[in-house]
Amino acid sequence: MSTSTAQYPAIEFLVDGRWIGTAERESAPVENPATRAEIGAVPLAVEADIDAALAAADREFVPWRDTSPHRRVAILMRAADLLRERRADIATAMTLENGKPYGDSLGEVDYTADIIDSLATEAPRRFGAVLPVGADEGRTIVVSEAIGPIAAFAPWNYPLTVPGRKVAAALAAGCTVIIKAAEETPASAVALARALTDAGLPDGVLSLLFGDPAQISERLISSRVIRKVSFTGSIGVGKHLATLAGAVAKPTMLELGGHAPVIVFDDVDIDAVARESLGSKIHNSGQSCGSPTRFYLHESIHDAFVARYAELLEQVRIGDGFDPATEMGPLANARRYAAMQPLVDDAIARGAGLAAGGHGDDSTGYFYRPTLLTRVPDDALTMTDEPFGPIASTTTFTDEDEVVERANSLPYGLAAYVFTADATRALRLPRRLDVGMVSVNRFGVGARDTFFGGRKESGYGSEGGPEAVEEYLVKKLIAQA
Repeated sequence: MSTSTAQYPAIEFLVDGRWIGTAERESAPVENPATRAEIGAVPLAVEADIDAALAAADREFVPWRDTSPHRRVAILMRAADLLRERRADIATAMTLENGKPYGDSLGEVDYTADIIDSLATEAPRRFGAVLPVGADEGRTIVVSEAIGPIAAFAPWNYPLTVPGRKVAAALAAGCTVIIKAAEETPASAVALARALTDAGLPDGVLSLLFGDPAQISERLISSRVIRKVSFTGSIGVGKHLATLAGAVAKPTMLELGGHAPVIVFDDVDIDAVARESLGSKIHNSGQSCGSPTRFYLHESIHDAFVARYAELLEQVRIGDGFDPATEMGPLANARRYAAMQPLVDDAIARGAGLAAGGHGDDSTGYFYRPTLLTRVPDDALTMTDEPFGPIASTTTFTDEDEVVERANSLPYGLAAYVFTADATRALRLPRRLDVGMVSVNRFGVGARDTFFGGRKESGYGSEGGPEAVEEYLVKKLIAQA
């Protein structure tokens, strides 16, 4: 398969069981980031569509909340199976619109289906409690109930997994959902919605919108129908949506940016850590909130690590996601591509070295070489602002207390990584890092059935595990005579 032969599907959005396409609404182009060519169009919802989605979510909430948890499980698991059955077509569309290697797209489909299965099984496990009281004092019960219709907002970097997590957790809890997915990667979200409707999800329980982000977010969040807001994306947009929600006393769940420190001590196998770092850094072209970005290397191993890591990065094969030789695809859009060079130039101007990459390729798609900046000052942009691309920056340390303080110094608090052969240090250090997730001697945070979330300006709440379903429940106390 190649980009020239792969077929991109027609895009529609879903409102109250009705699919609406470009023949009925104005549209925006969908671009292939590997070629910068227009491959399709995404229809844009109008005010009447948003209102219809709200009315449907409101109307269907009580019937869906009162649907047997086991019925909700069956629908969600059938949807997961449909994603697996359609994985080749979904992955093709994902690579076309996002640029990631086709194998990675297949993996995202499989991973999302597994997550949906895991979240589905939580539906029957939401227990209440009978509180002990005196013999003549009646009975006091605490129950968990679905909070109500949800407004969810999902980005383009994991265009199936992030919407899948949000929608599956909310549906498992008994909530109806309106999700605004990314206009850059609409086909992946459409595939999710089609799997759910084909699995038997009643009309109106889920609506999928594309359109003007400000118009949709302001209308949904201000509506009395919506009872909670879930957002994954940048810190700036997350703060804005939280402000809108706060004005109407509406709870939010935010999974925002990260700027993950990687602390590497002098007792490690340098080659092994460099190889581990390679795979994690180029995954999704660095466009991941958990991507390793700030490498704190013990002074005694810095130069040796940099030499090996740079060698590996220079060997990375970048190209079209359908080429089996490709290890890293393009950045997903023009905005991310344009953001890379200023970060590199700023670091070099402040005295950093350049060991690998440091440039893009303007001749075809949004390809930017994996980049390694060395001995970067702490005040450089790549050390203070999330790069969200294939850029890694190194600095040195000699003292554990010092490196912990520097790693914790930013407002980000999503993920961190520690590499050491000292078992005591491996137990101690994760507790000192002010982040939501820490991996020791490996990369990757979270799995299909575990907590996934951050602290500080990286947000609050969980996108994974049993905690994800709890996000969409509220407690009620019932006192009986």
